[in-house]
Amino acid sequence: MLTRNEKEGEINMFKKAISIILTGVLVTSMLTGCNVNVHFNQPDNGSVETGNTVSEQHVGAYTQTMTDNAADQFSNELSAFEITAEQRRIAVDNEAGYPVLDAGRGNPNWINSKVRDAFSRLMVFATQECRLDMENGDMAGHGIKEGISKRFEDFTDEDNETDIFLTDAINHCEKELGMDPDELLFELCNGITGDYYPTPSRCLKLSEDILREYIVSTMLKGKEPESGIDIFPTEGGSAAMCYIFHSLNHNFLLKPGDKIAIATPIFTPYLEIPDVNNYGLISVDVSSDDEHNWDIDPAELDKLRDKDIKAFFLVNPSNPASHALSENTLEALKSIVEDNPDLIILTDDVYGTFVNGFESVFSVLPDNTILVYSFSKLYGVTGWRTGLIAMSRDNVADRLIKELPESDKKKLEHEYTIAVSDPSEMKFIDRLTADSRSIGLYHTSGLSTPSQIFMDLMALSHTTYEKDEYIETANSTVNERYCTLMEALGLEPDLTSENARYYALIDMNSLIASKYGDDFARWKEENISDLDLLNDLASKKGVVLMYGPGFDAPEGSIRISLANLNNEDYVEIARRLTELLDEYYNERFAQ
Repeated sequence: MLTRNEKEGEINMFKKAISIILTGVLVTSMLTGCNVNVHFNQPDNGSVETGNTVSEQHVGAYTQTMTDNAADQFSNELSAFEITAEQRRIAVDNEAGYPVLDAGRGNPNWINSKVRDAFSRLMVFATQECRLDMENGDMAGHGIKEGISKRFEDFTDEDNETDIFLTDAINHCEKELGMDPDELLFELCNGITGDYYPTPSRCLKLSEDILREYIVSTMLKGKEPESGIDIFPTEGGSAAMCYIFHSLNHNFLLKPGDKIAIATPIFTPYLEIPDVNNYGLISVDVSSDDEHNWDIDPAELDKLRDKDIKAFFLVNPSNPASHALSENTLEALKSIVEDNPDLIILTDDVYGTFVNGFESVFSVLPDNTILVYSFSKLYGVTGWRTGLIAMSRDNVADRLIKELPESDKKKLEHEYTIAVSDPSEMKFIDRLTADSRSIGLYHTSGLSTPSQIFMDLMALSHTTYEKDEYIETANSTVNERYCTLMEALGLEPDLTSENARYYALIDMNSLIASKYGDDFARWKEENISDLDLLNDLASKKGVVLMYGPGFDAPEGSIRISLANLNNEDYVEIARRLTELLDEYYNERFAQ
């Protein structure tokens, strides 16, 4: 068996090897759902003494005592998701023998059944259509456009709820979007069977209209930019972010040494993309905090007036704080862009539908904003990897490309010549599409057509009817769970309109002080690290939560997902957490 020092030597060698290949695998890892967001440099603000049962680690203004396990996690700067994966593993054999309660990752414990039934039903019709063209055993032909809408009418049952939805959706597209029913059904059927490459590569023609209507309704308060919106469906929001960062860099819109502002706290991997992928960018924090109810402090927002800041990146509503930007902040951003008109804003609005009356930054600043959206959380489709990029047709990225030095423009035109006949007129969103397949494979780019059709059905489940009961149900579900958790913890719920309530960010230090007094709260800060508390909660009580500082949230914070479990489970999480704190108090502090 290896000694601890021998193990550390092997680990250090492994770290060096991994650091060499990390850049090359980042994009692939995010597309496949793997998480490799690990920094191996030692932090500047402290040191870890190895070989002891406990270690001292400087965190913020105070020194914490950590177990070796927590010290390793801290010193290696493991992603919050990697730490949670380890806690998920140890929770299975927890000392109390409790069933595991995992409120870590934000994967919802619900699905939208209507769109799945509709997808299956449409697939049956599409396959039947293919057999009309040719049938030889299991081999069938391609669909036939002529008369397809009449055949669909004959196929459907007026008493079948799924058929009623599909019929209503087709009628909606005809009446509200001006689509020809034969053309629409032909695209839907060819798309769902997946028997052609995506054409156009970026997005199927009618799918783009359907998805645009959804984005305008859910993200923009019904206000479409005057120039219109282009859509690029992607393999989830993670892929969209990777594509955007790569293309901004490739098209000289972000260069080494440029400053990029990041609204923190934020989804962990987004803190690391500018770093890990060797873009050479300088990150500037634009912070929100509990004092401002997780809205951005105007003084912080003013940092964006600096023209050296080329891009501003945010998640709205935020993760982990789960709060949308206020109307005042949206108005302030408009003023900021007047001072910094070349600012590129990148907003991930996956949680937008969980805030009633939500309005995206893209709504108020369409020309400066690149919108990323994913259907994953609302519709319970994280495994489908269905996201999109939306851009105004009149946008700052296209303008800045035209203003590049001639040498840069000629280099790019030479590269994109293999994809289009006139690369000088190629829009940034089409460059994104080409770059997603290294330009040379542009003709095979685009999200799989069955996935695009599935996205159409999700969008139409919202836009076809005047009232969307499903979104109301999803919002009331997380709201009820949030209120249940806060009551069980003895905390006041935040019922402001900006709170999406998809996550709860809990200040453990304040919670402990309110339950046990300031002396114990100070003792806990000095003797039990945040990571050790979460490790103990998993190993002793079978509860998995997420490490708040991993999102750049304040020390002492933990994130609890309200999407994963049922109401009674959140009461039990509060009970087990209190049980662990009681043990700390009675067995360690009191003595």
